Amino acid sequence: MKIIETSISDVKILEPKVFGDDRGFFLETFREDWFKENVADVDFVQDNHSKSSHGILRGMHYQLKQAQGKLVRVVSGEVYDVAIDMRKSSPTFGQWFGTLLSAENKRQLWVPAGFAHGFYVTSEFAEFVYKCTDYYAPNFEHSVAYNDPELAIEWPFLNLKSKEAPLLSAKDEAGILFKDAHYYP
Repeated sequence: MKIIETSISDVKILEPKVFGDDRGFFLETFREDWFKENVADVDFVQDNHSKSSHGILRGMHYQLKQAQGKLVRVVSGEVYDVAIDMRKSSPTFGQWFGTLLSAENKRQLWVPAGFAHGFYVTSEFAEFVYKCTDYYAPNFEHSVAYNDPELAIEWPFLNLKSKEAPLLSAKDEAGILFKDAHYYP
């Protein structure tokens, strides 16, 4: 597994070694001892799998209590994945990082606890799987507005001629501005 550093030092892209031939491919997606030694000394307690259609934006979610670190990847399709540093004491507080994750590139993104996280589906549909370091707790969940002008996230749909609006859940439509959000210490 190769680690690719990002503009936020705690957020990492993981690129697996893929062994393939005319029969298909094999890759290792997770190995606890390697992950703890090279990325983060955390334990994962929950695995999730979602499927979304083109144009759906899920995020930007975080939990103040039971904060979740997430190891995310796409097993079908492609998404633009984004993490926002919500840790007030961090030198990268308020900064975001985004990258394309796809079934084709097989990359994973490590998003530590203390970050808001979300993705936008760029393909016809995408299946998104992720490991979490704590359990989902809807009572503690918050959402930051995906289109916050202060954050100025460069979503792929902003570059389209049609300027199509993403499809959002009611929870995501109610996302608050970053300046009004609750932060981690």
